[in-house]
Amino acid sequence: MSNKPGFFKRLKALELEQKKLFAIALCQRMYPNYLLFSEVCEFGDPQVLDTVLNLLWQSMYDKKLKLNIDIYLERLDLNTPEPSDFDAYGVYPAMDAAVALTSLLSALQSKVEDDITNISKLSSSTVANYIEATVEEEMDEQALDDFIFNHEVMIEEKELQSSLLEIIEDNPKLTADFVKSLRKEIIESGVSNIGITAA
Repeated sequence: MSNKPGFFKRLKALELEQKKLFAIALCQRMYPNYLLFSEVCEFGDPQVLDTVLNLLWQSMYDKKLKLNIDIYLERLDLNTPEPSDFDAYGVYPAMDAAVALTSLLSALQSKVEDDITNISKLSSSTVANYIEATVEEEMDEQALDDFIFNHEVMIEEKELQSSLLEIIEDNPKLTADFVKSLRKEIIESGVSNIGITAA
């Protein structure tokens, strides 16, 4: 499931800092999924994810900021829900939101750039799983793939990732103002990759 031809090629061609910003933006967009699940199921502390996101955004323009990645990986681990412990579907997108941040921190620590770009696929797979969970009729695999691929939520996800990539390609300098305005835009839109609104 690629976006337009060459999407991942273009994503992989970005500089490390650009890839990092792209991944942070997607993680921010997944955050409302965790927030809602946490409130409804009374699990975890959304503040942990919020703090990690704040520090990651800040690290884009405050080069003196040192992230103690090990501490945050530990905190994220403690706040990552286990699907088998819950009956609610919301556990899956919530888990993906925590896993995306964990993957990003781990990738920054190990400097494995492919792991940073894989957050694009993780966000899309959250959307695909969500759409699949809403299907009421039996479908064969091909029909299901087509249904997911053409679903409005998936189309929105692809469009958002494409426009995010274009914005980052067009602003290679990544000034503090640019990073802050991108962050503000995502937070103010308040809608997650599966259409959940942050209250």
